[in-house]
Amino acid sequence: MAKFTPPLWVGFFEDPQSLLEGSKQARDKGFSGLDAFTPFPVHGLVKALGLKHSWVPYATLIFGLGGASLGYLFMYWVSVINWPLNVGGKPLNSWPAFVPIIFECGVLAGGLATIVSLLIATNLPRWKPFVIDPQLTNNRFALVIPEKQEMVREDIERFLRGIGAIEVKKIVA
Repeated sequence: MAKFTPPLWVGFFEDPQSLLEGSKQARDKGFSGLDAFTPFPVHGLVKALGLKHSWVPYATLIFGLGGASLGYLFMYWVSVINWPLNVGGKPLNSWPAFVPIIFECGVLAGGLATIVSLLIATNLPRWKPFVIDPQLTNNRFALVIPEKQEMVREDIERFLRGIGAIEVKKIVA
């Protein structure tokens, strides 16, 4: 089932500095769910929007360590329990021989967890394209404010124009 998306108000800005200042003012005014679109990374924008730190690296770490542990258990089972071979008088559970498999299993599990976590965190894939403005990735900067029940249309539009937006659009997804 598709997740409901409220109507969005988009304010377009001329430069990254005015977008950054407008984002800070919007967060200070109490708007939540803010987002921004820029043609290149703008330093300080994540903090200005009040976005949380991503949980994806933690998922990668947990699944990577879990994959490495499973790789070690698999190699131990093969070398000691299932198919014990005494090679050169070495002990059956010699962990230095297991290191390549442990590493590969950890990298594989961590990589797969990263891909799946990113897809979940970004709500991808979207089956219906969502285009705010075709020029957005070329030379435009946009601040997106989702419309809530208690907000009045004129208030949001007036606020966006007041913080320096050169154009304001309402997008219904």
